[in-house]
Amino acid sequence: MTNTIVNWDNVFKQSNNFKKNKPFRFGFVEGFFEKHVYDKLFETYPIIDDSWRIVSDHSKHQLNKFWRNYPDGRIIEKHEDDPSYSQYWNDFKRYAHSNDFITNIAKFSGINVNRLKHFQFMAYKKGGFQLPHIHNVGPTTIVLMIYFSKNWSKGDPGGTYMANDLDESQIIFEPYNLDNSMALFHDGPKAAHGTRYITKNVVRQALQITLEEYSDAKGWSGGTPDLIKKERQIMAREI
Repeated sequence: MTNTIVNWDNVFKQSNNFKKNKPFRFGFVEGFFEKHVYDKLFETYPIIDDSWRIVSDHSKHQLNKFWRNYPDGRIIEKHEDDPSYSQYWNDFKRYAHSNDFITNIAKFSGINVNRLKHFQFMAYKKGGFQLPHIHNVGPTTIVLMIYFSKNWSKGDPGGTYMANDLDESQIIFEPYNLDNSMALFHDGPKAAHGTRYITKNVVRQALQITLEEYSDAKGWSGGTPDLIKKERQIMAREI
């Protein structure tokens, strides 16, 4: 796998902006993929059907689809091909685990991430939204939202916004070009973000990737979700 998948020149042009933004580090990159790669990924983005999981409560209404049908919150510790997706998606998934991809994001951000933690498709349709929220799972976590939606209208909701507080009136950035672009942020106690309520009959297609620092001695810097801890404890008892 080569570094011709991502347009790193476009990415690094936004590095200083990412590092300077306040009250937390965030950024936006247009032309994230090389065009020939993006075109193939866009053409083979998974069809939104009954295989997607609807996540709906008072705080959000969204659609999720996981690599190899892993349950919500499953950490992806290594690449495994998934024949339900195109070869282009399998190639990118493999690249997202690579040293080249991760070290470039670490260099871009100035944050010591060294492993891919989550990889999932996330979509919104009419009626979709996510209220502003903060994860704050750990000190070295970066969340990437990569968009695959053409002809998005300026001013329309759908892109992941960044905010000063848990209030949509405090939005400080919201992307409107959702065609081969990426919004990303450094997770932390002030990293408020969300998605405004979508009223039009549109579909926002995206991929969410989480990178984080990991060590064999201490594990993930942001810890391991309770669901996965329980699964591993059960597996340990069965072995």
